[in-house]
Amino acid sequence: MKRALAMACSALCALSMTIQPALAEQDGRLAFNRPDDTHAFVAGLMDREAWHNGGREQGEHGEHRRHRFHLTHAQLVQLVRKKIKYVFVLYQENRSFDSYFGTFPGADGLYSQPAAKTPGFVQTLVNTDGTVGTISPFRIGPKQYAWDTDDIDHSHARIAAKMDVVAGKPLMDKFAVTEELKYSPTGNPSLKAKQFGELAMAYEDCDTVPFLWRYADRFVLFDHVFQDITGPSTPGNLSIFAAQTGLTQWALHPNEAFSTFDPATGPTATNPHGLKVTEAGAGEPVMDDNDPLWGSPLDPNKTPNVPVNAGDFGGSAYTYGVQLNQTYASIAINTMGRNATAITRHDSDAAGDLADIHDDISYLTRSGHKQVNWGWYEEGYDHEPTDPANPVDANGTHASYITHHNGPQYFGYVANNPDERANLHGLGDLFTALKGGTLPAAGGVFYVKGGFQNIFGLTPDNPVAAARANFLGDDDHPAYSDAQISEAMVAKAVNAIAKSKYWKHAAIIITWDDSEGDYDHVPPPVIVNGPDKQVFKFGPRVPLILISPYARTHEVDHQDGSQSSVVKFVDELFGLTPLALLPDELKGRADGEKEFGEANIGPADALTPYVGDLMGAFDPARLTGRAAPLPASYAMIPNKAIMSLPQYGGNGCQADHIVPTDVAKGIRTSVPSDFNPLPSTNPGV
Repeated sequence: MKRALAMACSALCALSMTIQPALAEQDGRLAFNRPDDTHAFVAGLMDREAWHNGGREQGEHGEHRRHRFHLTHAQLVQLVRKKIKYVFVLYQENRSFDSYFGTFPGADGLYSQPAAKTPGFVQTLVNTDGTVGTISPFRIGPKQYAWDTDDIDHSHARIAAKMDVVAGKPLMDKFAVTEELKYSPTGNPSLKAKQFGELAMAYEDCDTVPFLWRYADRFVLFDHVFQDITGPSTPGNLSIFAAQTGLTQWALHPNEAFSTFDPATGPTATNPHGLKVTEAGAGEPVMDDNDPLWGSPLDPNKTPNVPVNAGDFGGSAYTYGVQLNQTYASIAINTMGRNATAITRHDSDAAGDLADIHDDISYLTRSGHKQVNWGWYEEGYDHEPTDPANPVDANGTHASYITHHNGPQYFGYVANNPDERANLHGLGDLFTALKGGTLPAAGGVFYVKGGFQNIFGLTPDNPVAAARANFLGDDDHPAYSDAQISEAMVAKAVNAIAKSKYWKHAAIIITWDDSEGDYDHVPPPVIVNGPDKQVFKFGPRVPLILISPYARTHEVDHQDGSQSSVVKFVDELFGLTPLALLPDELKGRADGEKEFGEANIGPADALTPYVGDLMGAFDPARLTGRAAPLPASYAMIPNKAIMSLPQYGGNGCQADHIVPTDVAKGIRTSVPSDFNPLPSTNPGV
């Protein structure tokens, strides 16, 4: 911890002293005078970051790993670069680590310590008669149809409230009562309110999500990966792509701050019902689920370049909010390398989209680095195999598209540039590319997301008709996605990769965008407070699994990380300049510390403590040829099992040959007598 903070401080101190001769003020912005000095400065920071990764693999939340035989971090990275060319990020939605893997053997889970030493294990919950009771985590499974649960609150404000930060330390003890109070803020709680409070404390295991547990058991499960910020889905989908959600944009433009931004100064529109569409709720850093500007009714392009689910703005229930244009660097920028100037020249609104990354583009153009490919494959972005031939509304094309889950669409330099838009695809396009072998020969990073429906024709196993109608989605988001349909989509993707020519050079990362507001017992490190002075970075844990022919097996990795770890891994694998070390982001970081007193205002793929690089998942023996790569068959799940619900007849733990820790310790939890996994979908039960 001290070393990481000292390094970050040293880097920023070096910035203030070293970058001055390299940069000069021109018309209110920084411009390069001595690019050689700037490249040397950034290279020096990258060397420091590499030393940091090799010297301190574990944070205070994990144990130090000892490799089976010694490799320096630099040696490990070089070996991984020789073997891995394709990174597939299967990015699911809304699950805390404890809710899915809290009883996984070897993980830092619900029963790793006695209850008295487990933060938040016993929490307050008010009964419907007003008496005050307590609740502890309890297992739900096939008997409760645990694959279908309603959505609990994971907004920025309520995630912060659930974590209950006191004197800078999260106590993790108000998940149940915070959820309950949402539905009954005064008086005795309703049954619905109490059931939502209970739902926040429920957890599942291998009987509910057997495929995910199988991958975790056979490959590498990371158990100290925190959601990058305390917030819902949109921030998570920005973090995995940009290692931030607008911290540097906030620093460079304080008037755009999330808590103080005035939507009255921005554009407005109306939907067919006459309701207003504004920038209400917008601001930096992004903390909510407003749709992107691009594709919305506020899109300044007369004919939007990118799609939107037609249902996003067409209802009559409420006023609709749209997010600001995101103008900081992302994977789309640092992968451009020496082609940055040539690619960004095609932006139709360069003045609005590129002003905050002008120096980044200049730096990358002079870097000499080769361009790296990327793609974002999201269900419903374009015509899917299950869509009607010529649909024109939300019941057809884009019906399954969740607009606010498409991280790249928030950036004008993607939406307004045909070269960059070409990287955005539908989910079916991924399977076509894998089968046809048409992904770029040079490799790259490819994000994969589901949506409101599923392209495999699966229907939930649930006796409740409303659940069968509602839970057709496959991105694992409660309220509309069935957990088993969702892991079926993941398994279909893993199988397709394993059967393709890309398996021998692949790393598959399965992770989630936020923790859903479900209970997790591990207090995240608090290193940034947002414009509202609430905890911003980090939030509760999410699971992360890494699959590769060169991965370790049966391994739980305790290295600290966040969604930014995926960006950091991509940086190191392809030799990219980390987003945090690009000149405009360095300026934003320095401004943020000066203006707000926050030392970590910037992308978290460098300079930020507690963000590992996932490299420890790779087996030195396989990388060096002392052990054979894992065959594709080791990763695959039979299609018959994938397409049969419930999976393994509800006996997933038996099929996986895994004994959860509660079972191993003889711990029997009691499901509350009034528990209902569907308080909104199937109320009154």
